[in-house]
Amino acid sequence: MNQDTVLQVRDLATYFELRRGVVKAVDGVSFDLRRGEVLGLVGESGCGKSLTALSIMRLLPKGGARTVRGEVRLGGENILELPASRMRDIRGRRISMILQDPQTSLNPVFTIGEQLREAIFRRAPAKTAEIMKEAVAALRRVEIAAPESRISQYPHQMSGGMKQRVVGAIAMSGEPQVLIADEPTTALDVTIQLQYLKLLKRLQTETGMAILFITHDFGVVARMCDRVAVMYAGRIVECGPVAEVFERPAHPYTRALIASVPKMTGERGRLATIEGQPPSLLDLPPGCRFAPRCNLAEPQCIATYPETADIGPAHTVSCWRSDTR
Repeated sequence: MNQDTVLQVRDLATYFELRRGVVKAVDGVSFDLRRGEVLGLVGESGCGKSLTALSIMRLLPKGGARTVRGEVRLGGENILELPASRMRDIRGRRISMILQDPQTSLNPVFTIGEQLREAIFRRAPAKTAEIMKEAVAALRRVEIAAPESRISQYPHQMSGGMKQRVVGAIAMSGEPQVLIADEPTTALDVTIQLQYLKLLKRLQTETGMAILFITHDFGVVARMCDRVAVMYAGRIVECGPVAEVFERPAHPYTRALIASVPKMTGERGRLATIEGQPPSLLDLPPGCRFAPRCNLAEPQCIATYPETADIGPAHTVSCWRSDTR
């Protein structure tokens, strides 16, 4: 494990065991996250991005979800093997997560200050007055105006953008090494999205924490991320530096995603689309999972899943039709 690597995920697989069969929602995901880096995890809805994050945090939804194999090493320690009590100490202190919807992330019956105080106290128990000062400082750090008065307000008294900043303040109050941001701008309007992304980037630069940024928006990836991993039907199909993946996408799915992004220049015309639907996670094909929708697919693509190949510095792809094979 590289000394700069703070989070290492290897062959992570999380399945839902249902009466109809086994849903392979995350099926062999591997990536590294380095100190001070932002790694984007991008793909269509339902490809397994959020479940990957919940698997890392060991916060799987009830109802049959189970991590069946793999390793998640945080600072060299496999946190999937730790007892639940130890994992509770790690969450919020060494690794934190910002969920998609701030409305469901905050408890409506407690004030913002009470929820912040709990997170700060878990990191470093102290007197109430000292914790209150730190809670106000945490709100000021995420650029909430008049934090001294906001600290006594309830979530319903704040806008969506302010609640998302509060969620960020809670997540970062433990000074984690790793922050997982699961589509944190989805519920925000465009102007507030930009402000929030700038804020996250500034805080990441100041603290040196690593961020796993989950999104479906390539525009956000271009603004926020150093590297990007493209996920499809439970697996990462391509991973590399953002500039290189954007300029020389190697997987047909990555090319199709980039081509479908609306462009502000050039001739008007119909937006590019990806024909067909992702495969059922209950009945996955033996070969490349994108093959039924790919116009480059060959018999080998349908029969056998391709191994991951290195095609450049820190750039990998899982595709039989990669130009470098």
